[in-house]
Amino acid sequence: MFKSIAILCGVGTVGLAGFGGYVLAARPLHASAAEITANATPKAPAWQIASIGRTEPRYGEIRISPTVPGRIAQSFVQANDRVEEGDVLLRLEDDEARFRLVSAEAEAAVRRRERDAQPVAVGREDIKRIEDLLYSAERSATGARFELDFVLGARRAGDSDKAVASARKRLVEARERVQRERAALGAALAKPGLAAPTRLEAAFTAARADVSVAETMLDKTRIRAASAGTILQISGKVGETVGPSMDHPLLVMGDVSAMRVVAEVDETDAAKVRLGQSVFVRTDTYPGRDFEGKVTAVAPSLAQPRIGQRGPRRPTDVEVLEVTILLDGSVPLLTGMRTEVFFR
Repeated sequence: MFKSIAILCGVGTVGLAGFGGYVLAARPLHASAAEITANATPKAPAWQIASIGRTEPRYGEIRISPTVPGRIAQSFVQANDRVEEGDVLLRLEDDEARFRLVSAEAEAAVRRRERDAQPVAVGREDIKRIEDLLYSAERSATGARFELDFVLGARRAGDSDKAVASARKRLVEARERVQRERAALGAALAKPGLAAPTRLEAAFTAARADVSVAETMLDKTRIRAASAGTILQISGKVGETVGPSMDHPLLVMGDVSAMRVVAEVDETDAAKVRLGQSVFVRTDTYPGRDFEGKVTAVAPSLAQPRIGQRGPRRPTDVEVLEVTILLDGSVPLLTGMRTEVFFR
């Protein structure tokens, strides 16, 4: 049998003829429009804005520095410790502050005896009574605060939490009593036609004020937790001299029960960001894993970028919009990680 190869000239079709002229194969030169759309058009991306970000604790980092210079005498916490609001983290040397408080209290006691030795001015009987109650309440609050500091230190050494709870309760009650007495004194002093205080009454009031100032100075030697959270960094050691500094905080803490990302969106994309917007975050530390979240805050104005800025700012640099994203659930991200943020 004669074998031949024939070319069949159809519309865009090339055919191979075999024995007897039968077509063995056919292939279209041009696909249909539907096939081109299905195969050639890329899928729409799952996001419309991409930016860089930085991870932070749920309410941001709390940077703590002493308000007065001093030498660290005692440290009560370490990195990764969980603390409650008001807990003493570090104690500065406080001998001078204690001496001032003792002196002020002694002076106030003398002034009080001198005032009590003289008859009270007409119409100021309630004032005297409330002032004495307030002074007693303030003394009780000071004692309760020092007691709580002591039991907190004992708990870290192995004592039970029951003593801490009891001390916290007494401190709250003492502070509530101080507030009540202050309100009562303010109401009493606001009465019309009140007689002016005598010199001895004024001297006792001034002495009480000196005691309050001395208490405040003593309390400033205690570096306390501003809120409940976890200690992230401690830069001071026992024996070192420290002072107020915004650039070099003594401690950094935050609530890491949840994490957030602060992203910087270019000003050209600012109109595409909205509260409640769904976001996913990626980081090189966990390749192939997306962390979901939602936009919880959008800055009211543009600002200069702070993440990854290197060298002096150039005239061509754009402003950015700071956007806060709260991540869902518990995530393994650490504070300070750089991330890529994708806004859906």
